Amino acid sequence: MAGTPADSAEEKIIIFDTTLRDGEQVPGSQLNTVEKLEVARALDAMGVDVIEAGFPISSPGDYKSVVEISKIVDKPVISALTRAREKDIDVAAEALRFAKRGRIHTGIGTSENHIRYKFNSTPEQILEVAAKMTAYARKYIDDVEFFCEDAGRTDNAYLAKVVETVIAAGATVVNLPDTTGYCTPYEYGEKIRYLKEHVPNIDKATLSAHCHNDLGMATANALAGIMNGIRQVECTINGIGERAGNTSLEEIVMILKCRKDLPFYTDIDTTKIVKTSRLVSNLMRMPVQPNKAIVGRNAFAHSSGIHQDGVLKFRENYEIINPADIGHSDSSIVLTARSGRAALDHHLRRLGYVLTPEELEVSYKKFLVLADVQKSVSDEDLRNLAGSDKEAVEDARRIKVDYLQVVCGKSAIPMATIRLVIDGEKHLATAAGNGPIDAALNAVRQLIQQKVTLEEFLIQAITRGTDDVGKVHIQVENKGKVYYGFSANTDIITASVEAYIDAVSKVI
Repeated sequence: MAGTPADSAEEKIIIFDTTLRDGEQVPGSQLNTVEKLEVARALDAMGVDVIEAGFPISSPGDYKSVVEISKIVDKPVISALTRAREKDIDVAAEALRFAKRGRIHTGIGTSENHIRYKFNSTPEQILEVAAKMTAYARKYIDDVEFFCEDAGRTDNAYLAKVVETVIAAGATVVNLPDTTGYCTPYEYGEKIRYLKEHVPNIDKATLSAHCHNDLGMATANALAGIMNGIRQVECTINGIGERAGNTSLEEIVMILKCRKDLPFYTDIDTTKIVKTSRLVSNLMRMPVQPNKAIVGRNAFAHSSGIHQDGVLKFRENYEIINPADIGHSDSSIVLTARSGRAALDHHLRRLGYVLTPEELEVSYKKFLVLADVQKSVSDEDLRNLAGSDKEAVEDARRIKVDYLQVVCGKSAIPMATIRLVIDGEKHLATAAGNGPIDAALNAVRQLIQQKVTLEEFLIQAITRGTDDVGKVHIQVENKGKVYYGFSANTDIITASVEAYIDAVSKVI
């Protein structure tokens, strides 16, 4: 569902994705070349306009990634970052030799802090370097982007001089980063407005926003920039990036899609947002916070009774985004002590129980008592509330763990043996894996012949002790539908197996 313009009056906002460059600067989240290629393919499929593939001179790995991504990507422009140095630009040009459409992204700091304390230079010298290196890059390639690092804290009059100079030297795009996330949306918007009004050749280049989230304003600043003349936004999947991260791609794209009063659009296929978010999260080992806008686990979860009732009556009462528009399966009505009768009735009907108003009232009173005691209410609990006796509830658990043993260690191949009780019969399996959890789940898969795709696997500690209880959340997909599993245990392998079985049992 790309953001095709509703009418010719709408202007396109170019989406410049820097997940593979700025996003990868997060400590512990580095990707190898094969993983970067997988992300690049996903970004290409999603419809991003520009992929910043790396900083070629920084390492052999980054150089190789730019080369290989250039070979496999057809539609997006491939951008390579450099400092304002001839050697950097030489290496970037070489790395981009296979790109169908390449871009050299060079630049230098322009704020007083950077000029004085980072470069020990003067404004005049920085201006000279900016012009010289922009022209040098244009000898290699027609598409040159110049970044004015720390533009957010740069004096507007001096910034205007830099922008005019680099455009005259051949820059086709000028990047105006709020490098430290210091600007307020009003300040950043006014900065862009000032440049539009005071740079005589401003119409000869595209203005780009690269905002950081140190004060939580990256997306708001990017939007303020758009409202004042920015036509390219540099962003990352899940908002990852240096320090507190960057403008979130999914947030800026969905703002422009949802707000019909804004005369802008993107070419992003929004139905691929959730899938790409999970891919980046898994490969970079960076779980998405549950309350993250658009892609967080709770973004479409409703636990308040008033909200649940409203959503069940008419989704748009409490949801401004249709979950399907971003590739999400559906809204989630979560049962908690704050849930109302409508939510309870919704889940009971899902399980096949249609209660009279009187029966629902009795079950609801029992439910509130149970929900106050338990943090989560399972389907088995609901069956019990609906009137099934204890034996029937036990029978409803078609799959139970009867025995689990795992062998692992530095010099041992991880192996797991598991015995499950399935419909009253015991079944035994042994399997190997990349680790004890993988081995245990492989053994379960041998016994449960149910085709599912593991979409999300998250382990969380309740406290911080070595004897802590580990909570495991699992999300699987089957035939386009998403199912969740949960378990908690001091043994995280057991918790992982039980959570997986909990999810798969719902598929069955």
